[in-house]
Amino acid sequence: MTDRMEQIREAASYIAERASIQPRAGLILGSGLGVMADEIEEPVTIPFEEIPHFPSSTVAGHAGKLVLGTLEGTPVAAMQGRFHYYEGYSMQTVTFPVYVMKRLGIETLIVTNACGGMNRAFAPGDLMIITDHINMTGDNPLIGPNLEEFGPRFPDMSRAYTPELVALAEQKALEAGIRVQKGVYCGVSGPSYLTPAELTMLARLGGDAIGMSTVPEVIAASHCGLKVLGISCVTDMAIGEELEPLTHEQVVEVANRTRPRFMALMKKIVAEV
Repeated sequence: MTDRMEQIREAASYIAERASIQPRAGLILGSGLGVMADEIEEPVTIPFEEIPHFPSSTVAGHAGKLVLGTLEGTPVAAMQGRFHYYEGYSMQTVTFPVYVMKRLGIETLIVTNACGGMNRAFAPGDLMIITDHINMTGDNPLIGPNLEEFGPRFPDMSRAYTPELVALAEQKALEAGIRVQKGVYCGVSGPSYLTPAELTMLARLGGDAIGMSTVPEVIAASHCGLKVLGISCVTDMAIGEELEPLTHEQVVEVANRTRPRFMALMKKIVAEV
């Protein structure tokens, strides 16, 4: 048994002792989107720093809490905030909660984020269903000893974003009259925003949106056999030729304005998983 495997078991055991519910879906709620967890019924809330081996989230807009309960009748474990590579954490630390939630029993992981839109057909405030990603972080959470209990040494990534969940999200958005986009998410390390030349390059490579999260967690989720749905909130346009100065406060402000549509869509999706 590796030290990391023991840490995952200790964290999962601590959470299971605090909350009797066995979650079926895990939610990772990004910048400005954490209030989704406030909709959870009969919640058990655990600050990250109380969970063994969990680090603390240091980013504004990330509450740093794990909330367990039911959402639209589905038992869930929701992370209000996440850990980022740019905070100085290793990729293994960033993805630690994914393995803990898998250990708790989740079958589906829904990851959300705030992102920059590189596709000219997008607009700030759009919701984008992620169909694929490009890992530009320069790292991978699976480097090092393999956690054999969770998955193979060389996991397949051809269905990293479960097509059936992509179709479900599209269907629920249509039913609710919510405009959604679909596209490829480029994950970068951050924390600096990209230069115009870098954004132009990534758009030409096939990227539709760009952000500093999600990719590590989805790689880990694929490794341990979870179904995955990714939803991005486009908070700004990141088009190289038309780039304007940007702050994190602007990102959170647009995410907050998009929240009602995001929450309405998420509720409809969670009810079906």
